[in-house]
This record gives sequence, structure tokens and C-alpha cells, in this order.
Amino acid sequence: MPAKIVFIGAGSLGFTRGLVRDCLTYPTMRDAHIVLVDIDPVRLRMAKQSCDRIVSAGKYPARVTATGDRRKALKGADAVLTTILCGSVDVWQHDILIPKQFGVDINVGDTRGPAGIFRALRTIPEMIAICRDIEELCPQCVMLNYTNPMAMLCQAMQKTTRVNVTGLCHSVQGTARMLAGWAGVPPEEVDYTCAGINHLAWYLTFTHQGRDLYPVLRERVRKDPAVYNAEQVRNEMFLALDYYVTESSGHNSEYNWWFRKRPELIEKYCTHGTNWNPGVHAYILDSYRRRTNWQREMRDWIRQPAWDKPKERAALLKRGGEYASSIMDAWLGGGIFRFNGNVLNTGLSVPNLPADCCVEIPVLASRRRLQPLHAGDLPRQVLPLTSLSATCETLAVEAALTGDPRKVYQAVLSDPLTAAVLSLAEIRDMVNAMLAQNRAYLPGFKHFKA
Repeated sequence: MPAKIVFIGAGSLGFTRGLVRDCLTYPTMRDAHIVLVDIDPVRLRMAKQSCDRIVSAGKYPARVTATGDRRKALKGADAVLTTILCGSVDVWQHDILIPKQFGVDINVGDTRGPAGIFRALRTIPEMIAICRDIEELCPQCVMLNYTNPMAMLCQAMQKTTRVNVTGLCHSVQGTARMLAGWAGVPPEEVDYTCAGINHLAWYLTFTHQGRDLYPVLRERVRKDPAVYNAEQVRNEMFLALDYYVTESSGHNSEYNWWFRKRPELIEKYCTHGTNWNPGVHAYILDSYRRRTNWQREMRDWIRQPAWDKPKERAALLKRGGEYASSIMDAWLGGGIFRFNGNVLNTGLSVPNLPADCCVEIPVLASRRRLQPLHAGDLPRQVLPLTSLSATCETLAVEAALTGDPRKVYQAVLSDPLTAAVLSLAEIRDMVNAMLAQNRAYLPGFKHFKA
């Protein structure tokens, strides 16, 4: 029987079309029934047109259907992918704008800190609702989550449901590819162990044919301005802490005490980097506000002449670098695949992180099974930042599950950037302002004062 793969939040068009393309390259899924789900009918229609184009161009025996009915879509699914966003820009912009009024300057705000925590508070109930439907309608499926804030959402789902769920982030393989390029070796020949928490995981080892690449990387970062300027924040962290961290400099600049607490530091470290996100204020918010021509861009992609040229068509259909399709192939019996996923630390895969936090570690996917692997202790010098961030995330999850505004305050008050800028009283005022702004989107909360 053909595999049934469900995309919830299929209106995340770039992710959906890329992941559908990847799935169809595997024999286990080339005849799959792909079901697209979204609450936005316009985006859903565009997603289906894009996926139909991929199926027809590849001459795959797959079929694509689209629906706004999540429960109908989930019945009998083998795999479920989630790429949802709870609330429009008009809702989540305040996760960035309110902290800025209090002096906390945020670059992205989708992972942790005050912005990430409030995104989690709005999103966790919906993710758990999806899991409840999965428990009833397709309990044997694998659920792969791409929605942020990754660690908090995965922790909430893994603690409260029986779903086979893990979370995926391309920053692990993306950073490994970047470091391999700096070291002058083919990315596919690099071996590494990466562990920590989402967007704050560390390459504990990074080798090529048994040779430690860290000395080479250290030399490149110190002496090559082009390399240093590509990732100023992460390179400063590397030179201080001796291990390289996942995710962009912009993201990481808001996870710690060092780079965003004063305007002159933002100017020095978060403005002039040459990679995709150096760290300017409200980078993702501004990006969303500029997306006014997405429908035309999608139509142009569907109608582009390259589809009619064999070489260019092959390039459009070539598998990308996301983990999801390889995990689904393994889940369906196609082989074994190792990846970095977000799972509870209950087996103490990282012994010196809290046992109840969500860690991002190596995981082995095989037929109907996900097996977290032992990663070992984090180096002592990266532990204070990583463990503190993990603890704040767990407090935020508890706040979401209990509807307790005091726990929201306690989760935010130890956030490194927030605490570097504000007093306890100022943090309470900021949290209360954010609770008031989000009142309509937090039905599990009975009162809104920290």
C-alpha cells in the first residue's frame, strides 16, 4: 500500500515543495499519497499546484490532495510533518516590539527568550491538539516537527502525548557544511557529533578521515577576515569557548549575555556580518513584512521554462539537504538513517543537562523506530549557557501547560539577554505587557498578571 504523508501547515510553501520533492526521490515514497492541510485556502491551493508540478515533472505515480480538514487528512497516515505558525504577523510582531520598548533588542525571536516563550505559549496548545488527533487516527505514524520554538514545542508534546515525535532543524547540517567549506574538505566526508539544545548545540567532534578539523578552523577564523566576518557572533563564541555552535550569528546573538545588551555592541557584532543573518534588529519581522509578492513568485516558479529542459528539470527535482525524507524512508523500512533530532533527555543522552529538558542529539531512525543515542557530557565551558537556556525552556513549557503567568515571568527573568538589560521589576512589567497583548491567544490562562 502506498505511504500516506500529511503536511500540516502546507502553506509554508518553500518547506512543503522542498520536502515533497525530497520524499518522491525514494522508492518507498515515489507512489505516496501526499495530503496537504492548511487553514489558508489561497496558500493551500498554491501548495497543491506546486506539488502537482513536481509530481508531473518527475513522472511519479504519486497523488496529491489538499484539504482544510485535519482529521480527515490524518486518518491512516504513515508520516506527519508540521510547519505551522499560530497567528499572523499582526499577532507575533509584538513578541519583538514590546521587548524593544523595554530595551531588549531581538533579532528573530522564534526560539527562546521573551519572544520565543510567547510564541510557545500560543503554539503549544495547537501542537498538542494535533497530537491528540494523531493518537486517535494514526498512532503508528512518525511526526516530524519543523515549527518553532522547536525545543519547547517538542518538550510539551513528548511529555504529554504518546506520539512518535521529533523535531528537525537544518542548522546542524547547514553549519557542518559551512565549516567543511572553511576547512577545505568535502562536506559529505566530514564526521561529527553535535549535541546540546536546539539552536544552541555544539560540535563536540568535527573530523575528516580521523583528523580533527578544529585546529584548521581556529586558524581560519583568527587569520582570514572573510571567514571571521561571515559569522562574527559565532566566531567570537568559538574563539572563547573552543567549540562551534549551530544556527546563525543573528539567532545566537539573542541567546546570551554578550552581544546585544548595548547599542554599540549590536553595531560592532550584529550588523556587518556577511552571512544571511548577522543580527540586525527584527530581521525576520522585516522579512515577513516585505513578502508582498509571494503569489506571483510561486506562479513564476510553477511556470518557469526550466521545467521543459531536461538538465534544469533534473536540478529542480534533485533531493535537497533536509533530514525529513531520509527519516521517513527509514521509518517505512528503506534503511537506517542517523540525524540530529529533538528528544527528551530522559535517558540522559547528555548527562550534564537536566533530565527533563529537550535536547538536540544524534538519533537513529529505522523501521517504525526512533532511537536517541548517547552523546556524552557537554564541555564545562558551554554548560552554563546551555543548561540555563534549557531550564528556562522547561519553565516556559510548565507555564503553557498550567496557564500560570508567574511561571512565564520566571522563565523570562533568567533569559540571559533579558537579565543583562533589565531588573526583575522591569522584566515583570514587560511580561505583564506581553501577557495583556496576547490575552486573546492564551485560552489556557485564567489571569494575566505575573
